Amino acid sequence: MASLLQPFPALRRGAPRLSREFFTCRACLRTGTGASVRAASSAASASALRSLNSAATARRPVFKSVGKTPFLQAFRSNSSHASSSTTTSPLGSLGKTIGGAASSTSSKTSSFPETSSKIVAYWLLGSAASVFGIVIFGGLTRLTESGLSITEWRPVTGSLPPMSADDWEAEFTKYKSSPEFALLNSKMDLPEFKKIYYMEWTHRLWGRFVGLSFLLPTIYFIARRRVSRPIARNLVGITLLIGFQGVLGWWMVKSGLKDDLFAPGSHPRVSQYRLTAHLGAAFLCYVAMLWNGLSILRENKLVADPVNGEKALNTLRLPQLKFFRRSVGALACLVFITAMSGALVAGLDAGLIYNEFPYMGLGLTPPKSELFSDFYSRKPDGSDIWWRNALENPSLVQLDHRVLATTAFTAIVSLWAYSRFSPAVRAALPRNARKGMLGVVHLASLQVVLGICTLLYLVPTHLAATHQAGALALLTGTVVLGSRVWIPSRAARLVAARLSRAASSSSSHAPRPTPRGFAAGSVGPIKSTS
Repeated sequence: MASLLQPFPALRRGAPRLSREFFTCRACLRTGTGASVRAASSAASASALRSLNSAATARRPVFKSVGKTPFLQAFRSNSSHASSSTTTSPLGSLGKTIGGAASSTSSKTSSFPETSSKIVAYWLLGSAASVFGIVIFGGLTRLTESGLSITEWRPVTGSLPPMSADDWEAEFTKYKSSPEFALLNSKMDLPEFKKIYYMEWTHRLWGRFVGLSFLLPTIYFIARRRVSRPIARNLVGITLLIGFQGVLGWWMVKSGLKDDLFAPGSHPRVSQYRLTAHLGAAFLCYVAMLWNGLSILRENKLVADPVNGEKALNTLRLPQLKFFRRSVGALACLVFITAMSGALVAGLDAGLIYNEFPYMGLGLTPPKSELFSDFYSRKPDGSDIWWRNALENPSLVQLDHRVLATTAFTAIVSLWAYSRFSPAVRAALPRNARKGMLGVVHLASLQVVLGICTLLYLVPTHLAATHQAGALALLTGTVVLGSRVWIPSRAARLVAARLSRAASSSSSHAPRPTPRGFAAGSVGPIKSTS
């Protein structure tokens, strides 16, 4: 240290007043021995600067004796030369300490981090897989006529099944008072009732598990600041949606415990509107979990390598991909609407009629009088005949589902052909997007085959459940494709900010030009030899 301060007597005499952090070398900072210096606050750095200023002020006559202006110029020249070389400088250490404290202060302006942890993304994807499973199991519960076996909604006490023979008899007695037992299962005994009871009980227990396994980690991740502020808001919203989904489930079951939704002697069922709302909320929960998980992984990847991330974003910004990006968004909406029309088909048991394809009876469509029947109108003037037939007439509901499914399949194949045979789009589209588009085509083809087979074979349980799983898988493929071609606005801002900070940092650390009349690294002007 004495050798470092040898050219500066005033600075050397003022050294005892300086903070220890002032004399920590850069090598220590890089190897980790200077962790205490990196953790020093801006107040400590300011204290070091004040000590330096007071020392310089106290020894002002010494500076005058050396020559004020030339000495300071030599001091600046020597400092800039030392910062550009590999030699450790105490002034450079102080600069790094101040810069680190300033950056830490700016990063603490918000208690939430810029990017969320990857662990949160993996947890979200796992939660989405759990929701995927409960959607399929819920379809099995409906197809096996098990959904109305539990006639009460007890969110807490209903977590346990009946534990004694008397409890089972009490539950069976409640079920006997339901329309489903009177019209469909009047000859059912207790062992048969236990089978459908356990199906519905498992479905409800799985729903409770989904809620708790999402609520508790959400509280933990937000409390420990493992997520960014937008993701924190999204997690709270998904939690509320899960709770609302449970309410919708009971609201749907409650509609099947009354006999005012179907004509006397007909097959008992729940309201197709409530069934669609229940399934739609489940789809939205799943898509929200999937999308946020993929967004976190993509954001971390872009921000970790901002240079390549900016290149990838600029590729997606190309004008020739604008139509493709918008088409993927429209395609995702079309797939979701088609799936919801399938829920109407399931709620009305419309798949049990016209079990042929592509014809429906003698033609491609049933007669107009059947599609728009006055039977479904509830107003004397018939003003509701159009929308009530579209939502309550099994013939028109099945036709609507066929039209939507055919339209979605045609749109998917057309978009794939556009990305495959358009030279501009094919050259600009990233490789992972091309693979995602091809995967969506495969899923759509499989879904069409499953739908036709389900119709031709009179809706067997295994095919119907697989067809429902195919709808969610197709929506998954579309969302994954969108995550590869849609431009993430927040990630783009973070990448731009990282590049801006890196540019400003490199410009601030650039070596300053040597003043005229001085040599780099010297402490005085160059003496002329002439």
